[in-house]
Amino acid sequence: MFIIVQRCTGFYKVDKSVKACWHVLSLTAALFLGAMAHAQTAPADSSVPLLWDLTHRVEKPDTSGLRLIRFITEDDYPPFDFTLPDGTLTGFNVDLARAICEELQVACTVQARRWDTLIPSLDENRGDAIIASMQINAETRKHVAFTSPYYLTPGRFVTLRSTTLGAAIPEVLAGHTIGVVGKSAHSAFLETFFAKSTIKAFESPQALRAALRNGEIETLFGDANALSFWLNGTDAAGCCAFKDGAFLDPNFFGEGVGIAVRSGNGNLRRVLDYALAKLAERGVYADLYLKYFPIGAY
Repeated sequence: MFIIVQRCTGFYKVDKSVKACWHVLSLTAALFLGAMAHAQTAPADSSVPLLWDLTHRVEKPDTSGLRLIRFITEDDYPPFDFTLPDGTLTGFNVDLARAICEELQVACTVQARRWDTLIPSLDENRGDAIIASMQINAETRKHVAFTSPYYLTPGRFVTLRSTTLGAAIPEVLAGHTIGVVGKSAHSAFLETFFAKSTIKAFESPQALRAALRNGEIETLFGDANALSFWLNGTDAAGCCAFKDGAFLDPNFFGEGVGIAVRSGNGNLRRVLDYALAKLAERGVYADLYLKYFPIGAY
């Protein structure tokens, strides 16, 4: 359904053969998953996603032969991975990689590469793991193996704070204008479930957000993680807020984002899964998430 190797908040191009069957069932499932995602959050802060069962004791895999993990990422995708003016590589993905190595007490390197070279670099053994907001789906699984998701990529509505719009459901938004980035998973979702609304496509996330801020559209629909970052920034200037909960239909928004390793490298995948679960258990994951997403995406 999606093009190969998607990033989490990139606005994915979708195949035109996306079918409109099971509309009611799929939308119900999306709403249910959104509710479940909200219910399964860390007790300390309801905006932090909890993707690990903290009641389950995770056995530590054998790490005796592990001396170094070479993470690769990119550097132009804030807040997930980006370069500071002094050249320092940082971001949610980068900090998480370093926390993993600290948890495992192994040496760690994090190098930035172009997005289109990440999987080839892994194949050529120029890195051990990709931590670059890569979507878990059928296409990416053809090339790499993934850990469990370390965050999800829900879609959410955003409105002006002064809005009089009711609930963000098809019946209420029928006849209203919804902005979205064109040829994206989010536009496909709207075309499937919000067909009675006026869907206005924009060329970029920046243009979409500016249109809402300036009152040209009544609401927008897009990637919740990117929108969370925007809402907390100076560009939004406090204009807007999330409207209702998150949509997590995997048919449109994927199964989440995982750390990718070479297919067949099951031991490293298990080691990384163990580290992620321990970071969640100790509250380190929650601290990192809230550092970059104080306005939670869920």
